[in-house]
Amino acid sequence: MELFYLIVFGGLAVVVATMELSKNNKDRITTSSAFNSFKNNYLLVYSLMMAGDWLQGPYVYYLYTTYGFDKGEIGQLFIAGFGSSMLFGTIVGSLADKHGRKRASVTYCITYILSCITKHSPQYRILMVGRILGGIATSLLFSAFESWLVAEHNKRGFEQQWLSITFSKAIFLGNGLVAIVAGLFGNLLVGSLAMGPVAPFDAASIFLAIGMAIILASWTENYGDPSESKDLMTQFRGAAVAIASDEKIALLGAIQSLFEGSMYTFVFLWTPALSPNGEDIPHGFIFSIFMLSSMMGSSLASRLLARASIKVESYLQIVFVISSASLLLPVITSFLVAPSKQRGGSITFAGCIQLLGFCVFEACVGLFWPSIMKMRSQYIPEEARSTIMNFFRIPLNIFVCIVLYNVSILS
Repeated sequence: MELFYLIVFGGLAVVVATMELSKNNKDRITTSSAFNSFKNNYLLVYSLMMAGDWLQGPYVYYLYTTYGFDKGEIGQLFIAGFGSSMLFGTIVGSLADKHGRKRASVTYCITYILSCITKHSPQYRILMVGRILGGIATSLLFSAFESWLVAEHNKRGFEQQWLSITFSKAIFLGNGLVAIVAGLFGNLLVGSLAMGPVAPFDAASIFLAIGMAIILASWTENYGDPSESKDLMTQFRGAAVAIASDEKIALLGAIQSLFEGSMYTFVFLWTPALSPNGEDIPHGFIFSIFMLSSMMGSSLASRLLARASIKVESYLQIVFVISSASLLLPVITSFLVAPSKQRGGSITFAGCIQLLGFCVFEACVGLFWPSIMKMRSQYIPEEARSTIMNFFRIPLNIFVCIVLYNVSILS
C-alpha cells in the first residue's frame, strides 16, 4: 500500500488519540450508573446497525461497475435508493411514531438484510429492488433509532444535557471507530481474502441480525402519539403544521437537508473524483481514513457540547464555511494541476490534494452529526419526531436525485 495513505491514516490516528486522552473534567459530564448502562446498550445496538451500513458503503459503486454498469446506469440505481427514501421515508417515519420505534428499528434490520441479499444478482431489476429496500432502511436508520433514544431517555428521567453524551459517543463509535474497522474488514474480505465485492454485504447481514436480536431482547417499546384516532394523513398534516408554524423547525430542516445533500453527493462522487482515469485506489482503506477524520470531528463536538456556554447554533456556522471550502478543492485543482491522460496507475498528485480536502470535509461531518442531533432534540416535538425528521429528508432526496440524474454529463 502506498506510503501516502499510511502517513495520512497514522497522522489522523495520532490527532484523534491525543484529543481523546487530553480531555479534562470540563470536557466531561458526570452521570449516573443507570444512565451509563442505558447509554452503553444503545451504543452497542447503534454500532452494530452502523457496521451493517458502513460495510456496504465503499463497495456499492464498485460492485455495480464489476457487473458492467456505466456511470449513468449506476446513477439511476442510486436515484432509486434516494427516491425510495423520499417516497416511503415519511410514511415509515409516521408508522414508527404511531406503532412504535422498537418495531421500526427491527423493520430496519429486516429490510436492509433483504437489500444485501439482492446484491448477489447482476440483474438490473433485482439490484433496483435492493436499492428501493435500502432507501426505506436508510429512512428508518436516521429517524427510528434517534426517536427511540430521545423518548426513552426522557421517559427514564435522565437529565437533558446527558443526551449530548450519547449523541457524541454514537457518532464517535458508530460513524467513526466502527466505520474504520468496517472499512478495513471490507478491504480484507475483498482484497486480501479475494472473496469478491459481494462479501461485505454478506458480513453486513450478519451484524444486522445480531443487532436485531439485542433490540428484541433488551429494548422496551415507545411511541410518539399512539392515538387510534390519528391516521397517516392526520400525522402528516400535524407534522407539516409544526414545521410551518415554527420558524426554527423549518430552518433546522433546511440546514439539515442542505448539508446532508452535499454529503450524499460526496458519497457517490469521491471514487470517480480520486480515480478519474481508473487509478488503482484502496477503497476500503480510504474509507477508513475518512471515518478517522469523522472521529476527529465528533471528538471535538463532544468537547463543545459539554460546555453550556457554547451554542451549537454558533459554531455550526463555522463548520459550514469550512465544509464548503474543502469541497472547492477538486474545482481548484482542476485549474491548477494539469489532468493526467494516463489510464490506471496509482493516485495522482491532484488526487492526493483532494483526499486531504475530503478529510477536512469528513471532520466537519463528524462535528455536524452530534450537533444536529442535539438541535433536533431541542426543537422537534416528541409526538411527531420521526415524521418530522423524515419530512426533512424530502428536499434532501430531491436535491440528490437531481444531481445523480445528471451525473453522466458532469465532470
